[in-house]
Formats: sequence, structure tokens, C-alpha cells
Amino acid sequence: MNIAIIPARGGSKRIPRKNIKLFNGKPIIAYSIEAAINSGCFEKVIVSTDDKEIAEVAKKYGAEVPFIRPENIADDHATTLEVVTHALNWLKEHGHNPTYTCLMYATAPFIQPEILRESLNLLSHHDKKFCFSVTEYPFPIQRALKISASGDISMFNEEHLNTRSQDLEPAYHDAGQFYWGLTESFLDGSVVFSSCSVPYILPSYQVQDIDTEDDWIKAELLCQLIQHKV
Repeated sequence: MNIAIIPARGGSKRIPRKNIKLFNGKPIIAYSIEAAINSGCFEKVIVSTDDKEIAEVAKKYGAEVPFIRPENIADDHATTLEVVTHALNWLKEHGHNPTYTCLMYATAPFIQPEILRESLNLLSHHDKKFCFSVTEYPFPIQRALKISASGDISMFNEEHLNTRSQDLEPAYHDAGQFYWGLTESFLDGSVVFSSCSVPYILPSYQVQDIDTEDDWIKAELLCQLIQHKV
């Protein structure tokens, strides 16, 4: 069996009630829940939360909330891995032993069912422990600039001052949507950002980090444009 785990704690300082804030008219967590369910990849879609309101919203959209997350892993210092490990240990104690686990973020409204299916297929056909989404940086990182305390500007890599962009190696960053993995690899602490993983590359228009109100507005507008195009 395969299981999706969506962490969604109640506290959020930069965007209050972020995980259930309406995104184009629907709680943002609903997008991840519905994508997981519609993918057909999972026997269970579980939301790990410490918040009763989030739990009710999650259940309304089809997720299971079989436990309330303990306070010791529900503060600003708790890591995502701790949350996933807690959920997987709870599942094992209750007789569930998934082969694959997919960590999905609650604020990833661009995630699509077919992406989850394709990335699972990608992982299952490689001798790797994880598969997660990445996207290419929009500008060559080799040409990044830095500003000193006195206000002086310089390049991080001056040797690339005159290198053509097409001759520079592409760089990628975590797209922050999903992380497929062998369940035992999550539990044994294997490092995701390493050669243990195979990347699933997303186009930049399907990626938007949402940490501020400005991010939120841009993401809503981008989502509307994508839906209009489709």
C-alpha cells in the first residue's frame, strides 16, 4: 500500500491560518488532498495536524485525520521529518505498513494527480530511495551577486563574468510540492537531497513558493491563468 501524509499545523505567523486560508475560493489544503485522492496512488491520504478546525476541513475534502499531532512536534522548531516519522510509526502501530510514502505540502495548489502518478512511476523504475519535485532557477546561479556590509557589489563567481548563459550548467531547486520515498527510507533518516533521489522536473510556471501575502496573490493569479489556458 501507499500513503500520502500532509503536515498542516495550526500556527502560522506570516500568513495567519495559512493551511486553510481560501485560495481562489477553496481552502488551500484542499488542492493537495484532492490531487492525492484523484491520483489513485494511495490507499490512505492522511493529514497530520494539531488543529481541530484544520482537521474538520481536511475530512470535509476526503482526507483522514486518525490522530491529533502531539504538541512537542507542533511548534516552530519541529521538523517535517519528525512529523512524517510520527505519522508512520502511528500507522505501523495500527497495522499499516505502506511500501511507499508521499509527503505532500498543504500549500501546493499547483500539484496535479498525473504528476503524482508519473513521479511514483519514475521512482519505481529507478534504484533510488526518493523522488521529489525540482525546477530550474530562472537565472544562472553562477552569475549571482553579493553586497558587502559597506555596500560594495561583486560576483560570487567572477570567472563566469563573460561566460555565455547557454554555456553554464543549469541549476535546480526544490519545488516544495511532494516527496515520494520508500517508507523505510523516511524512517531510517536517509537524506532526500542526495544521490539517493531521482528528480521530477517541473516547469517554472507550475511552481510558486507561498510564504508571504505577496506570494499568495501571485500564486492565485498564476493559478487563474493556468486554469484559463486549460
